[in-house]
Amino acid sequence: MRASQDTTTALEDPRLAVRAKPPPPVPIGRAERSLAPDIARGAMLLFIAVANVGLYQWARPLDEYGHLADATAWDQVAHFLEQLLMAERSRPMFAILYGFGIAVMASRMTARGIDPKGVRRVLRRRSLWLVALGVLHATLLFMGDILAAYGITGLIALGLVHLPDRSLRRWLWRTGAFVALVTTPLLAYVLGEAAMDERVASGDHPAGASYLANMAFGVFASGASMVFAGLLLSYVPLVIAGLMLQRAGWLAAPGDHLRALRRVFCSAMVVNIATALPVSLISLDIWHPEPPVVFVALYVTLLGGMYAGLGYICGFALLAHRWSARGRRGLPGALAALGERSLTGYLGQSILLAPLLAPWALGLGEGLGYVGAYAYAVAAWLVTVVVAVMLDRRGVRGPFETLLRRLTYSAGPPTRPH
Repeated sequence: MRASQDTTTALEDPRLAVRAKPPPPVPIGRAERSLAPDIARGAMLLFIAVANVGLYQWARPLDEYGHLADATAWDQVAHFLEQLLMAERSRPMFAILYGFGIAVMASRMTARGIDPKGVRRVLRRRSLWLVALGVLHATLLFMGDILAAYGITGLIALGLVHLPDRSLRRWLWRTGAFVALVTTPLLAYVLGEAAMDERVASGDHPAGASYLANMAFGVFASGASMVFAGLLLSYVPLVIAGLMLQRAGWLAAPGDHLRALRRVFCSAMVVNIATALPVSLISLDIWHPEPPVVFVALYVTLLGGMYAGLGYICGFALLAHRWSARGRRGLPGALAALGERSLTGYLGQSILLAPLLAPWALGLGEGLGYVGAYAYAVAAWLVTVVVAVMLDRRGVRGPFETLLRRLTYSAGPPTRPH
């Protein structure tokens, strides 16, 4: 009776109704989720695993370009293919899909009647918690973490989420020009210097053998990645591209945009091969350029990787359209299950690989070649796929998705406009 009276009073008194907060938004159900972005996220995690596993290789001599000096022929072929098709492609894919996810969250909250200030408040909390998770990830497990950098980028994107399309395009061109002319050349120089540093020629692990040294190096690396993301806007143009991709509906309804998706995919794959070929030839040990040329080659592949990342996403959207009749079953369903739990999949790779390969743990990365390293990466990815499918069949969200959601809404859901 008391509860009934309280409800009646709240309905009769508009001041109490204004103070009442709506419940936290309900997670998107499977029927509401678009297949294309989930498939893209699931496949992207394979790219990430293969690209990141190199940081676990140690105790092998390196050449002047930072590649294994005593690689076998099979190792060279495997590394060539990774450099040609995957290297510097996973981060752009991740950033674009991150921007797409921000846009989806914002549109869903807006549809529930949440005002722009409330939307930004939720996205701000989520971004800050991503920064915290990323720093912990880099400190405790994997120094190559990317979550903290994307969290910083998410904070920058708060001012872009509600811009009209025309203004958003202007920001895409402005930030894109800055990244192309300032950020990417600087990153190419840093990567080139790191690869050709004489101190890494012995192949020792960059952070050292002890766990404390790895923790310290992880904190430093995480801080550097956040500086690149915040001051040099490393991922802002890609996040904007993700926002625009959601507004255009290419991933939500790929069947309505097949011509555009095919055009971007085909052109991006040409750009992908053309821009990655120079560094791939260096990795194959058939081209030995001087340092200035190496920097140019790195710059070209970094720049081309941004468009290639978009092209891969469009390619997965085309596959999702072709597989749409099958729904979330078989291979599409397995990829989508992991894509729904991409944060768990990403952190799960480190949980699986670091204790096995890192020098402070079992140390199985010692003397590991490219074929062996990529085999570990693929195996770890497959384990996350199996776990995701098992969770999906039980109707359970990923543990890290659940954690991030609880942290994001720990201060309560946003209120609707008065």
